[in-house]
Amino acid sequence: MNKTETEKPLTDAEKLAQLRLIRTEGIGPVTFKGLLARFGNAIEALEGAVELAKKNGRKKPLVPPTATAAESELERIERAGGHALFLRDAHYPAQLAALEDAPPVLFAMGRLELLNTRGVGIVGARNASVSGLKLTRTLAGALADAGITVTSGLARGIDTAAHQAAIEHATIACVAGGLDIFYPPENEALQRQIAENGLLVSEMPMGTRPQARHFPRRNRLISGLSVGVLVVEAALKSGSLITARFALEQGRDVFAIPGSPLDPRAKGGNRLIKDGAILVENADDILNELPAVVDYGHTPRPHSAPNSALGAQKGTPIGPISPAPSRDAPSAPGDLLGLLSSTPIHMDEVVRQSGASAEAVMAAFLELELAGEITRHSGGRVSRNYP
Repeated sequence: MNKTETEKPLTDAEKLAQLRLIRTEGIGPVTFKGLLARFGNAIEALEGAVELAKKNGRKKPLVPPTATAAESELERIERAGGHALFLRDAHYPAQLAALEDAPPVLFAMGRLELLNTRGVGIVGARNASVSGLKLTRTLAGALADAGITVTSGLARGIDTAAHQAAIEHATIACVAGGLDIFYPPENEALQRQIAENGLLVSEMPMGTRPQARHFPRRNRLISGLSVGVLVVEAALKSGSLITARFALEQGRDVFAIPGSPLDPRAKGGNRLIKDGAILVENADDILNELPAVVDYGHTPRPHSAPNSALGAQKGTPIGPISPAPSRDAPSAPGDLLGLLSSTPIHMDEVVRQSGASAEAVMAAFLELELAGEITRHSGGRVSRNYP
């Protein structure tokens, strides 16, 4: 997306069409972008997506929500004093717009100017230790004093401590449900305070109660709105490591605090450091690594770390992949479907194995997802759906 595209104001009709498009079952953020690129605008894409799905044999027809339903959703956020930010609109955060799977519609409440500031995400255990909470408050406070926006997920433990330490300066809370849902309930007062002094952000409609599947989407917002992510305390299988993985895929710096190998809450951070994350003992360890100016107009280059278990497990590309030479490179959706399995694979690998161009593979994936044949995953990976 170029600069003139993001600065061009959207008509009300286009905004409604974009909201209807992303609310259509079977259309995710990557497919949304592909449809807009193919048809030029969401108004045309609404009809085009339905026809493409039918053409490619989708069993359950695509049924976009009505314009009335979309209008009702926008009116609800306005009545609450919030804002709907659209991907191709000038107010949408540029660093998020650069991501492949940026949410097409973002809901925000509070200080919108925080969206385009230098931010650091701070995440960690809900059942954090006393020392972990103390260190979080110290680091978050020091970062805020230095003019850094502290971003987190409003969860218990580390997230709460990070927000509390930065609330007087600048903090963004990314939530998994609607902006009007207080979760966890004990953080209602903090959530209201952030809506007044900081910024609340979500991609979920008002009234949506958080579910397990919503939290990874919330985590990618935390990393997407930050130039780096700090993990304070985290178990090996935790949402904090999911956030770190997103940060890696998005080209953000990953920081971690080391801890005792006897404490399960330290194992995630220690693993990240072993895999190449930047070890943090004080705020200067973070500040010295952050760019002085963030270029929001370009997609960040994904990090790659040799022998990195984090990068290897998630399929992060380590460099340009040249297609294998082929006289009859398959590019039809049906041909490329045969190369996929239930195990997610990066699109670059499909390009290499098939010999087709990246543009042809992307076009085929667009049709396959609309047909319900494939599922998109973070980091440019896809898998095949079996009956």
